[in-house]
Amino acid sequence: MTPLRSLAVCLVAVAALAPRAAEAHPHVQVETETQLMHDASGQVSGFLHVWTFDEMYSSFAIQGLDKNGDGQLSREELAELTKVNVEHLGQQKFFTVMRHERRYVSFGAVRDAWSEVVAGKLRLHFTVPLATPFQAAGKPLTFEVYDPDYFVAFTPADGEPMRLVGAPSGCRLDYTPPKGSNAPVGSLSESFFQALGSNANFGQQFAGRFTVTCP
Repeated sequence: MTPLRSLAVCLVAVAALAPRAAEAHPHVQVETETQLMHDASGQVSGFLHVWTFDEMYSSFAIQGLDKNGDGQLSREELAELTKVNVEHLGQQKFFTVMRHERRYVSFGAVRDAWSEVVAGKLRLHFTVPLATPFQAAGKPLTFEVYDPDYFVAFTPADGEPMRLVGAPSGCRLDYTPPKGSNAPVGSLSESFFQALGSNANFGQQFAGRFTVTCP
């Protein structure tokens, strides 16, 4: 994969494309599904993300990857794209913000990452263990997924966008919708974001918040 293609097809690299003055926001739409995982002792141990990219981005990202020409893209054919994506995602902390007792939770290295194409859309699966598992009992845990620069727009998938896996009995999952609705792709100019400044954290207002409370 050429450096240019690696830059273009990687989600994080897309967010870092330069020059960005000619680009508009958001550039990519992603639907998210998440499983918050617990270990055998009931500690929060990590999370599994499943991200489905919009058709336009997907079409560009997978172009030329069907090496055997069978009209299907296998995990093996998508492996290099997956590797590039997850390596760069780690540099951005997976666009994921988890807090417990108002403290940020640190993440470990990605494992079990793979990609597929479903109905023309690229879907990335990856698991992120926590650096230090912990008991969430008695204190709320919050979970958000967003790009502060809003180059990528994240939206929880319909149905059940987040699930608790292996959680102790009595844990509850609540969802607080975002303050604003995601803008259509390309509807906000780069000049708008330049006027905001680099620390505006603009994308957070479009992030729904999941809250987990356990007895």
